[in-house]
Amino acid sequence: MRPTLLDPLFASVASLAGVGPKLAQLLATLMGREDAEDTRVVDLLFLAPHRLIDRRHQPGIALAQPGALVTVTGRVDRHQSPPPGKSNLPYRVFLHDETGELALTFFRAKGNWLEKALPIDEIVMVSGKVDWFNGRASMVHPDFMVKASEAENLPLVEPVYPLTAGLSPKVLRKSIEAAVERMPDLAEWIDPPLAQKQGFASVKDALIALHHPRDEKDVDPQAPARRRLAYDEFLAGQVSLALVRQKLRRIPGVPIKSTGKISDQIRATLPFSPTQSQVTAIADILNDMASDTRMLRLLQGDVGAGKTLVALFAMAAAVESGGQTVLMAPTEILARQHHATLSKLGASAGLRIEVLTGRTKGKEREAILERIASGEAQIVIGTHALFQDAVSYKNLTLAVVDEQHRFGVHQRLRLTAKGITPHMLVMTATPIPRTLVLAAFGDMDVSKLTEKPAGRKPIQTVTVPTERLEDVIERLRAAIAEGKKAYWICPLVEETEESELMSVEERHSVLSIMIKAPMGLVHGRMTGPEKDAAMLAFKSGETRLLVATTVVEVGVDVPDATIMVIEHAERFGLAQLHQLRGRVGRGDEASSCILMYKGPLGENGKARLSILRDSEDGFLIAEEDLKLRGEGELLGTRQSGTPGFKIASLEAHGDLLEIARKDASYLLERDAELTSARGEAVRTLLYLHRRDEAIRFLRAG
Repeated sequence: MRPTLLDPLFASVASLAGVGPKLAQLLATLMGREDAEDTRVVDLLFLAPHRLIDRRHQPGIALAQPGALVTVTGRVDRHQSPPPGKSNLPYRVFLHDETGELALTFFRAKGNWLEKALPIDEIVMVSGKVDWFNGRASMVHPDFMVKASEAENLPLVEPVYPLTAGLSPKVLRKSIEAAVERMPDLAEWIDPPLAQKQGFASVKDALIALHHPRDEKDVDPQAPARRRLAYDEFLAGQVSLALVRQKLRRIPGVPIKSTGKISDQIRATLPFSPTQSQVTAIADILNDMASDTRMLRLLQGDVGAGKTLVALFAMAAAVESGGQTVLMAPTEILARQHHATLSKLGASAGLRIEVLTGRTKGKEREAILERIASGEAQIVIGTHALFQDAVSYKNLTLAVVDEQHRFGVHQRLRLTAKGITPHMLVMTATPIPRTLVLAAFGDMDVSKLTEKPAGRKPIQTVTVPTERLEDVIERLRAAIAEGKKAYWICPLVEETEESELMSVEERHSVLSIMIKAPMGLVHGRMTGPEKDAAMLAFKSGETRLLVATTVVEVGVDVPDATIMVIEHAERFGLAQLHQLRGRVGRGDEASSCILMYKGPLGENGKARLSILRDSEDGFLIAEEDLKLRGEGELLGTRQSGTPGFKIASLEAHGDLLEIARKDASYLLERDAELTSARGEAVRTLLYLHRRDEAIRFLRAG
């Protein structure tokens, strides 16, 4: 049972003063929760601010450094709304102070709202990031705007949180403050000598400090409060993983013996022969599955190294021995793509393959669920909808999880909690250094696919400063005129969706004017069907250029796309750039990747981009990335932590991970059921981080 002490934190966010159903739904969207019901007060506690508004920094418009966060006090001169019917163009408001003029830029903004907020001739105070275009200062979607007459009661320093459309910073801040007030004093789960050595405050004090930063140092990942909370997350994760493993070791697996009946047919119709590392990986997997210990194997392979084929042979073996198998993908679009690829490869063998996602509804869904329950569906591909309670399997013997780092331990637990104990094969296209493998997966066996499939041409990678934007557009125009296809990737300027739209939509409208060719647009605010439609239009050739954010990082396979332009490459992590680059070079034509960066780059920035320029080896890139970022200059990665973690980030807190892993195994060796005083405190930690499934394992023994 969850300790009653935590009840106030596990109440619905709707229990906070001032939070009605509409706001609860916005908060759910912001936290990435399925619905408002599932969004708890505790989720707000772990929503970390990503920067500060420091109203002490008011240099004057003309003296604001490019990219700096400043506060400006000035008089509103005029409003410039987009022409009728051109809602994709921005709404601008111009104001001036004694040093110069500033354009405030808003996308998809309602003019009447802005006229009220920023009346002409009013003296206002605005904060945000200043950029300079052609000698003019501009601020896109200011973090806050207030009439100067009302500014007296504003705090000088204020945290800035990620937002979602329709949610104002003020309302979010108020909800977070209310959540922090509910934090009880909890028994300490960290070993006292460790807490002392690391200088960790109590968890309550760390949360208070997280939400009340005093200066830039406090929002840095290395701030003491963040390190304490990161350690807690890692410890909760490592204890959960260790409990899962403890449990898995106790449950024997069902041996899967490949007869070759299906796999031989698949092999006979392959248009190419598998690479040596594919052959080795398949042999290792079949070997694992044939024993009565359950397989838990990680299959690492660079983008395009042919992981799907390896998975297909594993799934074929499961079907041959009378079992069912699932393939779980992180997104709808990927699930449907796997379905298309596997249906083609498995057609000769007559494999019965179904696809089930959150969008499968009504009669169609019922029919698929029936085929799964009866065992008629041999391979089921889908998103996490595969593990909802309504889905029951006849005989699930193998689960393949794609892009594991987007899933985490939870789904693995949920599978096991259904009383299903299949063999597990986890696939990732992110080459992960050894330390990170331990973090995300514990001690799993690892297979690596090291060669590229035959016929893949190397991708020529060049770095170009943003000043040469027009040359790049010119090159692109010529290439598209020759019938080529290209991606143009824009960064998420910040975590707020407004500014994400700014960069992508603005770039899309500029390119539409400069390159007269049909082009598509994909970003995180679009619905699943909208994204799918845009991707499919690009795949079919209806559009020749796709302007997108990183949502295409893992995604639709477009073999005839040969050019990848990545804007502000310095803002991305190396592994992510490598992933994005892997979207081209999938066909027989030579491909190129253009990394556009905004200078001047530091030594570290130069080193990172040159590694990418000189190497296509994802494993080498991942190791180098970790080395370089370990030096503390987290150049251009959004500090949004490791997938599955709210505050911890492997780059920033890797040292704590190793400590947490050893701590977890030390604790469970001495107190396997977590019944000691420290064990009880660790149970509270697991509940706090929503790792309840792990505690159920303790009870189930």
